[in-house]
Amino acid sequence: MSNPNLQPQIRCLESELILRGRIARIGRLALDKYEALKKPEATLAGLRQCKRRIDIFTFMQTMSDKERTLNYHFEMDNLAILPVSQFDEWWTKQIDAKTRNMVRKSGKKGVVMREMPFDDTLIYGIWDIYNETSVRQGRKNRHFGKDIDTVRRESGTYLDRSVFLGALLQNELIGFVKIVVDESNTQASLMNIAAKVRHRDKAPTNALIAECVRVCADRSIPYLMYQNLEYGNKGADSLTTFKEANGFQRVDLRRYFVPLTVLGRVALSLGMHHQLIDRLPASIAAKIRQIRNAWYNRKLQSEMEAT
Repeated sequence: MSNPNLQPQIRCLESELILRGRIARIGRLALDKYEALKKPEATLAGLRQCKRRIDIFTFMQTMSDKERTLNYHFEMDNLAILPVSQFDEWWTKQIDAKTRNMVRKSGKKGVVMREMPFDDTLIYGIWDIYNETSVRQGRKNRHFGKDIDTVRRESGTYLDRSVFLGALLQNELIGFVKIVVDESNTQASLMNIAAKVRHRDKAPTNALIAECVRVCADRSIPYLMYQNLEYGNKGADSLTTFKEANGFQRVDLRRYFVPLTVLGRVALSLGMHHQLIDRLPASIAAKIRQIRNAWYNRKLQSEMEAT
């Protein structure tokens, strides 16, 4: 579910900054998780001069700087990381027969993988995928209803380091993934991956993951990252299982929280840097998610039956 407190991106220190929170405003770089923060002291000094109020700044280690320790408050966070050497190594040793069969199934049903340029064909294909249904994975689809110009702008970030892969069925884009490579060529990250619900029987997402592994192996990128393996106090879910089936492993890394204002110091001491649902007891949070997912799944079923 999209966060109603998530604020638009703003520019500060020539970097995109994302803010959330109404009382204590917590900022992070748009490339958080994707790119190591090379000069945190210089970044923090600039943020303190930023015209927009930022109470707490958070940033996370990446695989390229996982050995570095900084003298700031931190809590352990996690990423879903797939070590990559050769494609055959992943195919024969890092995934099981069921996952291999899913990738084969995609090809047998006519799905073709292709690296795609960032052009109108890709943009309209992404727009079509986003607007297929208002629900994805038991949650509100935050991209549903976006117009073509918004999709073009949001998809067109970091083009100098991005690779777009498409899953095509008879020239129809039924799935895509955008991967972003960090400056050190250490980590490629899935910034966005989506596929059409009505074509899920063709396993396009499995095929896209396989193609991401192939791209990393061909370009000697040692790590593929797929966001977090687990989120907050949520624990494992179906997406966690999917990631693990495709060879992703949990890697724990430090997430730093640096208060920039008096309010930020108070908020950090009270645990307000965590979202409300993550501050609830795990059993209550799980029940809320269960109710939410059931409601959205019923809505998805109604939408698919209407098409």
